[in-house]
Amino acid sequence: MSSRELTFLQHLGELRRRVLWSVLALLAASAVSFAFFRQIIGVLVIPARDVLDVNSGGLIYTEVTELLTTSVKVSLLAGFTLAFPVILYQVVMFVAPGLTSKERRYLWVFLPAALIAFVCGVAFAYFVLAPPALKFLLTFGEGVARPEIRISNIVNVMVRLLFWMGTAFETPLVMYLLATLGIVNARMLGRFRRYWVVVAFILAAIITPTFDPLNQALVAVPLLVLYELGVLLARLAGRGRPSSAALTPFSHLD
Repeated sequence: MSSRELTFLQHLGELRRRVLWSVLALLAASAVSFAFFRQIIGVLVIPARDVLDVNSGGLIYTEVTELLTTSVKVSLLAGFTLAFPVILYQVVMFVAPGLTSKERRYLWVFLPAALIAFVCGVAFAYFVLAPPALKFLLTFGEGVARPEIRISNIVNVMVRLLFWMGTAFETPLVMYLLATLGIVNARMLGRFRRYWVVVAFILAAIITPTFDPLNQALVAVPLLVLYELGVLLARLAGRGRPSSAALTPFSHLD
């Protein structure tokens, strides 16, 4: 057996070991989360709890397996959240040996920052965006019909809202990373600013569960602020870099 084949098999064995630990962490965290699925669902519906208690008889389910499947989904998502540090550690430890020292420094700085940004986005969605959005949806046309909210529906709405806002808050870090790699620069991003205004409101319409301008503005305005922060970070990343046009394949767009 050649040394090259041995190295490949060693990498394959290392990958299998890392994946196994990640799966075990996910299963263990999901099992723990399933024991507390009532509390997790209760936390998810807190932004709508006051409106639900006043305008309806509480959450319902209309299919035999709906409550079970919703509980399993919530447990898996919560389990992934709890196990994410372990999974992230396994990924980093697998790819780190193949990186240069400079790339490893970027990795160790970028990943915690990305995690913090995602948590900030989730918190913004939960505390700022979700309450007025759900209140608008559950009180619209009040007196015309009485809301009977399916548990799977409100859980899906909340999970989608939290996930996409958490992802949207990664925008400045992605812009900074691209600028650090020389793919874009602050000048290019500044030129794209007027188009980002349109993109921000399109994303707001997709992310928010409502169609009213107020709730869409609650998403679009932070996206605009995040983009400006990304431009600032790109400008910082560009300091000290050579100003040659050969830095990036997109330099001709400036």
